[in-house]
Amino acid sequence: MTDPYRALGNGYADVRRPDPRIAAQVQAALGNAASVVNVGAGTGSYEPDDRRVVAVEPSATMLLQRPPGSAPAVQAFAEHLPFATGRFDVALAVLTVHHWRDPQAGLAELRRVAGRQVVFTWDCEVMARYWLTAGYLPEIAERERTLYTVDGIVDALSRNGRRVEVQAVEVPWDCSDGFLAAYWRRPDRYLDAGVRAGMSGVAALPDSVVRPAIARLTDDLATGTWHERHRDLLECETLDVGYRLVVAT
Repeated sequence: MTDPYRALGNGYADVRRPDPRIAAQVQAALGNAASVVNVGAGTGSYEPDDRRVVAVEPSATMLLQRPPGSAPAVQAFAEHLPFATGRFDVALAVLTVHHWRDPQAGLAELRRVAGRQVVFTWDCEVMARYWLTAGYLPEIAERERTLYTVDGIVDALSRNGRRVEVQAVEVPWDCSDGFLAAYWRRPDRYLDAGVRAGMSGVAALPDSVVRPAIARLTDDLATGTWHERHRDLLECETLDVGYRLVVAT
């Protein structure tokens, strides 16, 4: 099996540590489910520790970074889950659908193996207005518009009259999970190549695009331009930068 995250996944567990406040929202969305399949599980972020969990992840690089004591994991793709129909109470998918080769097929599999689905994703139109994408790396927004959108996920999960709820996931200013917009109030963190390596939206871009953008951000931080331009953010404790939790029942 070809490992799609051999480069992207290195050091992932170091910079992508689950944030407890976001974890609480994910846990609440799981409801009273006793069994959970975590599809595209990566290193195990946001897996509950008080229920029966099976993780599914195609990347050996990611699987090797799962901490000791993690839930049992199966190396497989979302589009072909090796489980019987209705095997789980909930299918969980955290910031992963955009990586799937066939999101429609993967979401159909989530519906097949579980009666409830919880998908952590983002609204690309809201994310396009985020200061990093709008002012420095618009290429991220351009690329993400070609990926599977939150509307597509809602459409796929709401078939056959199923009820779907979309919740905003506000990001705390000191978020410990280093996804793309985690550092909305800590812009200096984007200057760290190791931090950027844990963000697929940045890591997918060529160095010829990222390097000059980070150089401009470096200069704007040094001159105080960034702080002047975004002074309104410095008093915020949380921010809606587009992350969404899609819950289907």
